[in-house]
Amino acid sequence: MSGTYLDSSVLEKLISAAVAAPSMHNTQPWRFRLDTESTTVEIHADVGRGLPHEDPHGRALHIAAGAALFNLRVAVSHFGWEPVTRLLPDPRHPDLLASVHITGRTSTSTRTLHADDLYEAIWHRHSSRFPFGVQPVPVSVRHELAEAARAEGATLAVTGPRETARLLRITTEAERRNHADPARSAESRRWSSRDGAEDTGIPSAALGPQDTFEQLPMRDFSARRSLHQLPARPFERTPALASLRTGHDRRTDWLRAGQALEYVLLVATAHGLRTSLLHQALEWTDLRDDLRPATSPFDHVQMLIRFGYGPEGPPTPRRTPRLFLELDGAVPQGDRY
Repeated sequence: MSGTYLDSSVLEKLISAAVAAPSMHNTQPWRFRLDTESTTVEIHADVGRGLPHEDPHGRALHIAAGAALFNLRVAVSHFGWEPVTRLLPDPRHPDLLASVHITGRTSTSTRTLHADDLYEAIWHRHSSRFPFGVQPVPVSVRHELAEAARAEGATLAVTGPRETARLLRITTEAERRNHADPARSAESRRWSSRDGAEDTGIPSAALGPQDTFEQLPMRDFSARRSLHQLPARPFERTPALASLRTGHDRRTDWLRAGQALEYVLLVATAHGLRTSLLHQALEWTDLRDDLRPATSPFDHVQMLIRFGYGPEGPPTPRRTPRLFLELDGAVPQGDRY
């Protein structure tokens, strides 16, 4: 026995926190396994919930798993334990993406308010695909977002107006390509409704305005717009945009980028910011290369983040934690093991 004890209610909270992470099209492409003997939670890829057309290499899946991993780390710390994390811990099992060994009680005096704020933000964070206001984000908050990314081995660069316009032009081209590609369009539509399921995919109420993307290239999940009729949306004219980048582009880098992304999103949420993710250009190899800034030509862009002050928008649904979790051993209800 590891000396760490969990009851079923705490375990459900830990998994609920993990699956509150964002994933492309809200596919929730993960599974969890708890080894009760060692008190280790494993995060596995659920390849059946992948996106073979829009994410053929699984980069977005790994980023989603990294975000779930970060939430799990935050939740473990919130309950007073120490999370010991390993990425890709077993080369023989490529679907095993990460493990978190839950060990040791930490002193309540060493737990910071910031950590508790992050845990609370888990339950309030979700993408807002609605127009944001013109209120500028304080420089101090922007610095804190950048520090969050740096703490997880990534770089977050808030872009100026000229670079923002360039990135949006590339994203617009990617959105047009996605719209014109029948396989990608069908995949997007499938996950915007998920055949009527209520616990996965993107519900229509969370999609935001669905008229055009001329002013800001938000993803068209319906993929049914006429590209010849593109009047402007009432989105902000100069959105606040940040580029999340890593120095390498391996599977471990994708997992680290996912942890950095979720750290940034939780800090933003704690400060009352809304966020949405512009992923379209990352789905095309040539356009993803074009996203690299001239000042850092060897960096690998992992995500574009739009942030600002505005409406919260409705949350996207999550499946119940029991559907994700496999137990190696029993966890008594309302008791510890």
